[in-house]
Amino acid sequence: QVQLVESGGGLVQAGGSLRLSCAASGRTFSSYAMGWFRQAPGKQREFVAGISGSGGSTYHTDSVKGRFTISRDNAKNTVYLQMMSLKPEDTAVYYCAGRRAGGNYVAVNAYEYHYWGQGTQVTVSS
Repeated sequence: QVQLVESGGGLVQAGGSLRLSCAASGRTFSSYAMGWFRQAPGKQREFVAGISGSGGSTYHTDSVKGRFTISRDNAKNTVYLQMMSLKPEDTAVYYCAGRRAGGNYVAVNAYEYHYWGQGTQVTVSS
């Protein structure tokens, strides 16, 4: 069992930057592949980025490639989402998710993740 707590959300102007953090409980964090999802009002939850347990493999959805970067620090049990050049359409609640998995496979479907944080609001004003 792992518990996830996101932080770092807030209000930012278009073109600005934010870094989200997700702190995980437990002593086997490196055994968990992690992902970031987001959900805007009236829309389905969508995959943003994922990273393997070792951090050696990452994947970003097309709409954030070149602007967002997922990373992790296994010594700190934390996964990050650095967001740059933010756009109003990035406005959403951002969720951290985890799945116990080895290897370099990066899951992109919400149903593949077993653990979820409570979410953090990101609002980008135009």
